[in-house]
Amino acid sequence: MSPPSDASSNLPATLAEIREDFLALPERERLQLLLEFANELPDLPERYASAPGMLERIEECQSPVRAFAEVDGDGVVHFFATAPAEAPTTRGFASILAQGLSGLTAQEVLDVPDDFPMSIGLTRAVSPLRIGGMNGMLTRAKRQVREQVAARS
Repeated sequence: MSPPSDASSNLPATLAEIREDFLALPERERLQLLLEFANELPDLPERYASAPGMLERIEECQSPVRAFAEVDGDGVVHFFATAPAEAPTTRGFASILAQGLSGLTAQEVLDVPDDFPMSIGLTRAVSPLRIGGMNGMLTRAKRQVREQVAARS
């Protein structure tokens, strides 16, 4: 019998640490940590702030969320996102990905388990629709990285 899928098995250090931080808390306190992440969503660099259409709309999110995973000339990924202040859980998820994906190599991003959003202990604290939004952000980031890597080959 094979062991169940474990989202922590291929997690880069930052995402693993974020996951451990959530799982170390009692369930009722995890939402508060997510809201703290919402306050830490990095500002967009000027090239995206002045042209938000360059970021892809995340259709799975009820809120107007836009994100883009950029692979620089050294093959390092930078994840940028914008979400309204009135959508703190969505901002929190975007911030987790911005902090957890930025600085990784393209392959490390592609290796992040697809079920990472389900593994951080928030499935009972937030609605499935919100978890779906984080899944959408991660799926788009991986697709964007794949497309940029393929364009350079």
